[in-house]
Amino acid sequence: MKTAFISYSHADEQYRVELDKHLSLLKRQGHITTWSDHRIDPGGDFDEHISAALEDADLILLLVSADFIHSEYCYGIEMKRALERHDAREAVVVPIILRPCDWKSSPFGRLKALPTDGKAVTKWPSLDDAFLDIVQKMRSMLTAPGSSAATQKVANAPLSPGVTQANPGTVIRRTTRSSNLALPRRFTDEERHDFALQGFQYIRSYFEQSLIELQARNPGITARIGDASSAVFTAIVFRDGQRIGGCRIAPGNSWASGGITYSSSEHASDSSFNELITVETDQNLMYFKATLGRQSFGQVGERLTDEGAAEHLWSMFLAQFHQ
Repeated sequence: MKTAFISYSHADEQYRVELDKHLSLLKRQGHITTWSDHRIDPGGDFDEHISAALEDADLILLLVSADFIHSEYCYGIEMKRALERHDAREAVVVPIILRPCDWKSSPFGRLKALPTDGKAVTKWPSLDDAFLDIVQKMRSMLTAPGSSAATQKVANAPLSPGVTQANPGTVIRRTTRSSNLALPRRFTDEERHDFALQGFQYIRSYFEQSLIELQARNPGITARIGDASSAVFTAIVFRDGQRIGGCRIAPGNSWASGGITYSSSEHASDSSFNELITVETDQNLMYFKATLGRQSFGQVGERLTDEGAAEHLWSMFLAQFHQ
């Protein structure tokens, strides 16, 4: 069984918990066990425990975001030592890109990152698809012939059971207990409001850029995007000057209960919509959920990111032109 050290910024705690859940089957099957600083007992010395676990790990997972890079501890201490062990073939470092950031210019930019092609988790339409991709790649790595040699560390003489050594003269006894210690997070109305507004702004930008590309690729097609108010935008598409479709998208109101509404007409009222994107939560994450659209659009019922919500509504918008 391989031990994976998870290096992350506490700003990304919800993604660490989500990754840990998706790794559950690999853990149950005896392929991997994970360690992160949330396992340190009250009164424990952070530096000593983290150093010990980092030295003991076969795999080191860097959960990368702008917050990770900004953190002196994550970037300047944990990442630096992780790469030293990687280059010495004592461990394998795997960057996992959570959110878009300038990671390719970093010292670990030379390493193959997860998910596929280093596409950030939050840029995948579905959170579950992103973490599934990560876990499947890790499973392939852990179960491939010769994987034991690839992740085998060069160790000194083994210590007694349950004991690991961080620095010469410093011995830390580990406690054996569950890594599943996360408690449900309670999201406030303000957090839900801000999440919906951020999603709405992302969708507007997504539509604006997509309409520009739609015109560039299709001769005779022109498009307009307009702000009916500070909280509503419309999109209209013309072919040779004749309107062929439009939509209206607005953030939450009394009808939508804080979600985002999509109407297949730019003239629709607040109470008339064809799709409702709601803000949902589980124990650790907020996400979007499409509730009314046809299953054929592929995103109904899934846990969606900003990207996923925008892609779902864009697919509904384009469907007008294929009828």
